[in-house]
Amino acid sequence: MAQYLSIHPEDPQPRLLNAAVSAVRRGGVIAFPTDSCYALGCHLGDKAAVERIRAIRAVDERHHLTLMCRDLSEIAQFARVDNAQYRLLKACTPGSYTFILEGTKELPRRVLHPKRKTIGLRIPAHPVALALLEALGEPLLSSTLHLPGDEQPLTEGWEIQDRLDDPLELILDGGHCGVEPTTVVDLTGPVPQLVRAGRGPLTPFAFE
Repeated sequence: MAQYLSIHPEDPQPRLLNAAVSAVRRGGVIAFPTDSCYALGCHLGDKAAVERIRAIRAVDERHHLTLMCRDLSEIAQFARVDNAQYRLLKACTPGSYTFILEGTKELPRRVLHPKRKTIGLRIPAHPVALALLEALGEPLLSSTLHLPGDEQPLTEGWEIQDRLDDPLELILDGGHCGVEPTTVVDLTGPVPQLVRAGRGPLTPFAFE
């Protein structure tokens, strides 16, 4: 049974954040609000938790998971970023974007795309997500809380509890945060490529 905590969406209580951090460090999978929609999260180094997220989402290793980071320095630690990419990331973060980049050797191979060796990275613009990352002190491996067969991601805490009470260790209910996922942009080529149009505006990328 998942621990269910109602957290303030703009001024998250440290006690509740610490409970979520403890769950992550124990190998748990948690649900938490972001600036796009709710996400699943686990510790980057926990193989079993990563596989549980993939099982909940019904996706295989070719589906990009997302490393949620506090700032650009963390992104640069886990992904290869050149000057042009860095300028673009700086202009668009924090925000509702996920960027596909080539991973560094700091990342376990199991979280990278098996052929491309890439991963999704983002810096969220949501007080709870940012405070959770700060309390954890490291990035969080994440995936949109979009269950197989559903048309939209889950967006209400009670619904998450009803559907995922057993697979999760903890749910941070920060209220409704929307159902539109992040805009996904692939930065591995010579020019940015739009993978998915979502909540983040497309104007910074000059997509036609």
